[in-house]
Amino acid sequence: MKRRPTARLVARTFPFPGGAHFSSLVLVGLSLLLMAFSALRPQAFDGLRAGVSDAFSPALSAVSAPFQYTANVLRDVTGLATLQADNLRLAQENERLREWYHTALLLESENKSLRDLLNVKVDPGYEHMSARVIGDSGSVFVKSLLVSAGSQDNVEKGQAVIAGEGLIGRVIETGESSARVLLLTDMNSRVPVVVEDTQQNAVMAGTNMSRPQLVHLPQDTEISEGARIVTSPHGGLYPPGLPVGRVVISKDGVREVSLFSQGNNAQIVRIIQSRRDPNLRRAE
Repeated sequence: MKRRPTARLVARTFPFPGGAHFSSLVLVGLSLLLMAFSALRPQAFDGLRAGVSDAFSPALSAVSAPFQYTANVLRDVTGLATLQADNLRLAQENERLREWYHTALLLESENKSLRDLLNVKVDPGYEHMSARVIGDSGSVFVKSLLVSAGSQDNVEKGQAVIAGEGLIGRVIETGESSARVLLLTDMNSRVPVVVEDTQQNAVMAGTNMSRPQLVHLPQDTEISEGARIVTSPHGGLYPPGLPVGRVVISKDGVREVSLFSQGNNAQIVRIIQSRRDPNLRRAE
């Protein structure tokens, strides 16, 4: 006996037109019914939602773990790159600030040197010019400076040089654009001076120490400590009245001079270009 197909039998038994379309309508209807019921009584599905969430949370955690790990790695890499960029930027800013800081210190020092130079009054009969110190002797036995002015600037041998609040030395060598200054502290330095309060003439001799000594004084000379020392016009080497320092009497009774200005700390100096009679210049 020949059997008929099951699907054909079902179709003849339940003659529903469009089975798939009917299933969709049934599902939509159930969804609408559930939405209406949850809107009317929302608390009825709270337990069901919690149970479904608990049941599927391990699976969701396992599925989302790789994505979270990848996101964390990307965030760390991005943060590290940002930190490196910020560190580089901050390092560059610190370097620029350090350069500006040193520049500011240099300008402050130069301004102080220029202000100190203004304190020294020079006889109007003498011309003068400013020059920058570009080097020193760097020797214990020679006390001298190299300045950025020479014969092309009318700098000549023997001209007095002041810095800060007083005399620091005289020009001993000249080039086209530079000159060497022998400091008062050098053992070869000899300067005719006057004790201002007593008008006693003397010679100030360098000792390669910080304080030159007063020599060629009469036996009965009385010079009080703290007396002001200025340059003497004798010999025509220095303009008269330039401030030099103050008398200090050592424990051995030696009369020394505490200089108003230490040449080894000078940054800007003033070279005095006198208009004196050439006959007064010492033969070179």
